[in-house]
Amino acid sequence: MNNEEKIQTSEDQLLYLQQLIDQEDKAALIAFFADQEVLEIAHILESFPMKTRHWLWELIPEAFLGEVLAEVDENIRSEYLENLTASDVQQIVQGLDAQEIAEVLDATDDHIKDQVYSSLDEDIRAQVEVLHAYEDGVVGRYMDPETVNVKQGVSLEAVQRYIRIHHLLDDESQEIMITDKEKRLLGTLSLVDLIKYPQDALVDAYMHAPFTLNDQMKVADAAALLRSKELHFVPVVDSDGLLVGQLNAADVLEITQDDADATLKHMSGVSDEEEVFTPIMRSAKSRGVWLGINLMTAFLAASVIGQFEAVLDQIVALAILMPVVASMGGIAGSQTLTVVIRGLALGQIAGSNTRWIYNKELWVGMSNGFVWALVVGLIAQLWFGEPMITLVITLAIFINMSVANISGVLIPLVLKKLKIDPALSGAVILTTITDVVGFLSFLGLATLIILN
Repeated sequence: MNNEEKIQTSEDQLLYLQQLIDQEDKAALIAFFADQEVLEIAHILESFPMKTRHWLWELIPEAFLGEVLAEVDENIRSEYLENLTASDVQQIVQGLDAQEIAEVLDATDDHIKDQVYSSLDEDIRAQVEVLHAYEDGVVGRYMDPETVNVKQGVSLEAVQRYIRIHHLLDDESQEIMITDKEKRLLGTLSLVDLIKYPQDALVDAYMHAPFTLNDQMKVADAAALLRSKELHFVPVVDSDGLLVGQLNAADVLEITQDDADATLKHMSGVSDEEEVFTPIMRSAKSRGVWLGINLMTAFLAASVIGQFEAVLDQIVALAILMPVVASMGGIAGSQTLTVVIRGLALGQIAGSNTRWIYNKELWVGMSNGFVWALVVGLIAQLWFGEPMITLVITLAIFINMSVANISGVLIPLVLKKLKIDPALSGAVILTTITDVVGFLSFLGLATLIILN
């Protein structure tokens, strides 16, 4: 496979690498990595099991190691750093910016962290310490603490000269921050305005009122806000309005990806730490907790069924049709739950619009419940030819799908008020409700209509 062929798709690239690994062609692998971007190398490492990853790690150009380490999944980063000395880590983080160094040091113990701190440039060390002072999950932990800011009252010409002399602009710089002598943010100046207007004018005349994020804001809330406003750059301030950093396009993308990744995992009862090639025992342990919780809810549903043993003994058709009721309710509720959790993640649900959502989902549940209850009822009638059984399952489907849709709204909203991630436990609670309501309505109606 030539170079042109191997980069057509990620799958082609992966197959090509697997071929080189099988052949143990180190020279070709070294040449391959030397031709890749840092993000591509990080993705490649995440696409192989631990043993292969460690073997590939030795073939990555030394100049890339630090940046790659900062980009890979946190658990993979910990694997690489586990057996490294403080001297090794010092070598790896040379030339990295504060955000990248902070990511790497997060996976080391305090002893190594302190030694690496002492080896850093004073300015970089101060920035890394600022990032590490924040708790996980807040904006301050994701921001870039290095900003391009100038004091109010200076001319546009002076700003340009200052930026050129100190080489302050890079590919991510979009705005210049204007601060007072205490570094309180007053406004922002775009690069276009910097060169567009008379150079003897003061920055105060052309700066814009800034949209800012508080450094203690939850990062998930910040991600939703940035998506809604389509922002790719925003200053970060503390509670006193002092400029402490900025979020660039790359930071915004990382926040969004992490938020979406966590939500997807939580909806399936998978921990944040698990990835495709997580070792067997660690994956089993991570998933086992939620499987155990699900088992308890399943026994709760089974206990409801046990209360109607007499009616099931007499009418076999009920046992055959019973899973249909629970399944239809579960699917209907899951659809609503997914839509509502997404809306919460995007910051679209709050205040008075929750009532509209309740009403909407109730009517959706009733409408679909009515249609599919008739369909299932018709099938049951053709199958068993018993009008009473048809009536029971028709009513039960309608009831369970209506309740399921309301539950799909109520559960995530209540969990959010309790400060519990709706994606983490919402699906388990919903499954329990739809099973219990489905079995209770189906077998309860059967007892009232058929046996009495």
